Amino acid sequence: MFFSRIIGQEKAKRLLENVMHRKRVPHAYLFTGISGIGKTSTAKAFTMTLNCPTSSGLDGCGVCPSCRKILNGNFPDFVTIKPDGRKIKIEQIRELNRSLGYAPLSGGFRVCVIHRAETMTGEAANSFLKTLEEPPSGNIFVLNATEPLDLLPTIVSRCQRVSFRPLKTEEIIRRLNKETDLDGSSVAVLAGAAHGSLGRALEMGESNYLEKRRIWIKKLLELYARSSAEAMNMAVESAKEARVGLDQPGNKKVGLFDLLSVWATWYRDLLLVRTGAPTGLLVNGDFREQLEKTASGMPLQNLIESFHLVDRAVVDLHRMRNPTLVLENTVLNLRKFGRTNH
Repeated sequence: MFFSRIIGQEKAKRLLENVMHRKRVPHAYLFTGISGIGKTSTAKAFTMTLNCPTSSGLDGCGVCPSCRKILNGNFPDFVTIKPDGRKIKIEQIRELNRSLGYAPLSGGFRVCVIHRAETMTGEAANSFLKTLEEPPSGNIFVLNATEPLDLLPTIVSRCQRVSFRPLKTEEIIRRLNKETDLDGSSVAVLAGAAHGSLGRALEMGESNYLEKRRIWIKKLLELYARSSAEAMNMAVESAKEARVGLDQPGNKKVGLFDLLSVWATWYRDLLLVRTGAPTGLLVNGDFREQLEKTASGMPLQNLIESFHLVDRAVVDLHRMRNPTLVLENTVLNLRKFGRTNH
C-alpha cells in the first residue's frame, strides 16, 4: 500500500505524484489495465498519501492514525464497490450517492474505488454519470477497468486516465522469488503464464495450477495418438472443469479457462520453437524436448489453426455456450491438425 512497493508502474506513479505536488487533485480517475498489476494497490497508496498529515514525499508516513487504519484495512473513507454477481447495479450506485452526502469522517479525502467499472448496468452508469457531473467536495472516484472502450464515453471524458501496463516477466520472477518458496522452474512457468499479471501469478502459485498444468499438457501430448472415441472421452472429461479461471476477479480455483490458457500457451510455444525462438521466450520451457518433437512434425498452418481453435473456444465459453460441445469440437479438430506427425 506504499507507492514505493508497487512494481513496474513508474509512469502511473509519476502522474499521481505530480498531481499531489500541485495540490490540485482531480475528482475522478480511470485506472486502466488487466487485473493483478497494481491498480487497487495504487488507489490505496494514493488514499494513504492524500490523508497523511506528515507526508512529504510520494509515500504516506505509515505511522499516523489514518495511515495505520489504511494499512489495517479499516479506514472509513476508503470505499469499494464490486459487481454484485456479474454486474454493478443501480442500487449500489444509489447507496454510494447516499453516503456521499456526508463529509469524509477523517476530515481529509474519501476515495471511492469502483472495481470492474465496465460492468455497471446502463441504469447504474447513468446514475454515476450524474454524480461525476456534480461531484461532492472531498470525494475522489477511482474507476478500475480493463478497457475504457467498455465504459460510457461521457464517463471516460470526465476522468483523468491513468494507464497501467502488464508487468515484465523479469519483474514477476523477482517478486515470486521474494514472496514464495517455489523452485526456479515453477517460478519461470508462473511468470510466463501470468500474461503480465503479478496477482494472477501469485494466485496460480497458491493453487494447484502447476499440478493441473502438467496433466493438461499430458492430455495434449497423448491426443494425437488417440482414436476419435478416446478423444471424445477426453473432451467430456475436460469439460467437467468448472467454468472459471484464475484471471477472473474473485475466483481462487483453477478451471476451464485456465485449461484453455495452458493449451494456448502450448501452441504459442510450438510456433516459437518452429521459428527458432530462444528458449527464454517459452512459457513451457520445461517441456522443450516435447515441444521440439511436436513442432517438427506439424505443418506451420496446422499450428496456426490449432492456436486459433483454442482462442475460439475461449470466446465461445465466454458466450456461455455448452462447455462439453465446445471442448468436443476443439479436441477433435486439434487431433485432426496434429495427426500429421504420427
